[in-house]
Amino acid sequence: MKELLMKKHTVSGFKETPALKKSWGRISFSPITTLLIGFFIFTGCSRDGYAQGNSANIKVGAYYFDGWAGKNKLADDPNEPWAKNAPTHLTKRFVREFSNREPVWGWRDDTQEIMERQIDLAADNGLDFFLFCWYWKDNKGPINIPAIQKDHHHTSLELYQKAKNKNRLKYSLLIANHAGFEILGNANWESAVKYWVQYFRDPQYIKVDGKPLLVIFGTGDNAITDEQIAIIQKTAKKEGFKDGVALAGCGEAAKKKAFTHSTHYNLTSGYADGHEEHKFQELIDKAKPNWRGSETQPYIPVLNAGWDKRPWEGPDGLNQKEGWYYPDSSPDLFKSFLKDAVQWMDNNPTRTTKERLILIYAWNELGEGGYLVPTKGDPDAAKLKKIKEVVDGK
Repeated sequence: MKELLMKKHTVSGFKETPALKKSWGRISFSPITTLLIGFFIFTGCSRDGYAQGNSANIKVGAYYFDGWAGKNKLADDPNEPWAKNAPTHLTKRFVREFSNREPVWGWRDDTQEIMERQIDLAADNGLDFFLFCWYWKDNKGPINIPAIQKDHHHTSLELYQKAKNKNRLKYSLLIANHAGFEILGNANWESAVKYWVQYFRDPQYIKVDGKPLLVIFGTGDNAITDEQIAIIQKTAKKEGFKDGVALAGCGEAAKKKAFTHSTHYNLTSGYADGHEEHKFQELIDKAKPNWRGSETQPYIPVLNAGWDKRPWEGPDGLNQKEGWYYPDSSPDLFKSFLKDAVQWMDNNPTRTTKERLILIYAWNELGEGGYLVPTKGDPDAAKLKKIKEVVDGK
């Protein structure tokens, strides 16, 4: 989208007059001054104090949730005409109260054209990769490959695989190991890895320390054990990945287990604590202390693009309980949040990935208010543009 491409940054207020141009030839500097000038030119310091080299030397990924394909459960209800052609996670509250969140291409994302449009949009504005949410079938049972391949949650992942411009954007998987999609038992984890290696072998699959990056959501004691983490690594090695995988676990539980890395899916407060409006700065202040890593288990910093799940609450939503929401998550606050993540990595180089990965929640979690896509309420995708500014050191 042309309107989403960043304009070339120029420094205003400077004019090279003929006299000034002529004077360059008469200026001489001491060796120390010359070294200092060279240093500042090399580091590319910007006016806001951030070095362009540091900001540019990051890789930014965004979680991709595909609730915008498939058939809505109310599609055949004549009393709910809004749902006739709706994707699975659209709700009446969305249509009535939050229509400004509808993407500029519509609620559905399940065409090749829209996927290729999203790839270009992400790549043009500083993103390096998507992390597609991936779901197990059948819940708590053995692997069901036909059901996995038909699951609407995986529609966009498959469209990405077929995209003619997929070389512009890398990807990885976020395994949604939670209620309804639980992977139980050692044998099932082995089967899962054997299925995932088709993606690991893709040259576009992102790597950390030369190993495919796999992120696991759901890392509590009943979700995955150290023995099963070892099975993931052992199976990956048997499948040809001699060093295994870079396995990042989400949440605090992951820090106590054998994951090679830790991270989060999102960082929120007041998930089901009642209908309360809060300032987004509060969420930022509560999120940043969670950016903690070690030399033995580096941390990949995560930041929310927003949080407001009211479209999914109550009987006209998805019957979720009411929680806190943060409606003032402005582009400038988001940019500051992203700069804080860069600064944290600058200050803790051995406690994060050497590739300097940052994860954003999310590309399109429209129901929970964490999104970067252009919408009817924000057709210019202002937060997405802020990523480009930070990556370019502006």
